[in-house]
Amino acid sequence: MANDTSSTTAAPRRGRAAAAASAATAAPAPPPDPREAVAPLLDPRHRRTVGHLHALAASPPQVVLAEGGTAAERMALALYWAALLNCESPEDVPDDARPCLSCPSCVRMAGGGHRDLVVLDGNKPSAEEGSFSIENVRALRGLLGEPPREGRRRVVVLVDAHTRVEAANGLLKSLEEPRPTTCFVLLAPQRERLLPTLVSRSFVLTLAWPTDALPPSPAVRDWLDALVEFIQTGGGWMERTSRKGDLDAPLAAAVVLHCQRALADVLAGRAADPLGRLLAERMDPARLRRCDEALAAVQEALSLSPSPVNPALVMDWLATRLFLGVR
Repeated sequence: MANDTSSTTAAPRRGRAAAAASAATAAPAPPPDPREAVAPLLDPRHRRTVGHLHALAASPPQVVLAEGGTAAERMALALYWAALLNCESPEDVPDDARPCLSCPSCVRMAGGGHRDLVVLDGNKPSAEEGSFSIENVRALRGLLGEPPREGRRRVVVLVDAHTRVEAANGLLKSLEEPRPTTCFVLLAPQRERLLPTLVSRSFVLTLAWPTDALPPSPAVRDWLDALVEFIQTGGGWMERTSRKGDLDAPLAAAVVLHCQRALADVLAGRAADPLGRLLAERMDPARLRRCDEALAAVQEALSLSPSPVNPALVMDWLATRLFLGVR
């Protein structure tokens, strides 16, 4: 019986050892395809923005601010810009053929594995590695005093930089001294969400609005019209949201997205949507900024998965803020 027991327990151990040895000797995973990483930027809607990047590459500004588009498109712009500034293609390669997305530098930059690419994300908790926190900004300032380690330029990407005001203030100190071998890329849905002092130091590039936001579906349009009516008259909205099941989280998020687009149009001086015209007529810049903050807060609340919030209550809060904001 003892021999049988020994045989029974040894086999799994040998199996685990063999599996571990196999894993240790397995070939490393291939790096991400750089073309896939930058593909969101290469949509024809962004052709003009890509042209601006190539024009800027000859004399890169210290700070580029990318607004508009989707989060994936803004990140793709940052990776494309990093690859463009460090592409190792021969000098006789035409400028419009860069970044080549095949040289070692392009592959590592677009794949996020280059030693001269630093990405700090405002969506990560402050204690987490890679977060846009004041501690990481302070550590970054020490790194910026060093020359690039592999490429021609170090690229520092700050994702949703508007979410951390304290860290953004710390970043301003790093921008006070010109650093010719370092380029910063700030990513934000709209420039108005950033500190004005950051925007003033940036070359702003505006990505095209997502095509899936145009035009709104009939259901979304119906809720947008109801919102406009409530802002103007104070009536009708609460009766709609009190009907159980009429407004779920995806529909509410779609309404918020179109509100954000209407606000973006107002800020760009091209308010064509009924909601946008109303905001443009009734709100000064300070109120428009508070409106933007309210939309961002509601969008964040609705994006929690699974959503623990009541979409109707969240949208009631937003509607009330907009109603009060135009008065």
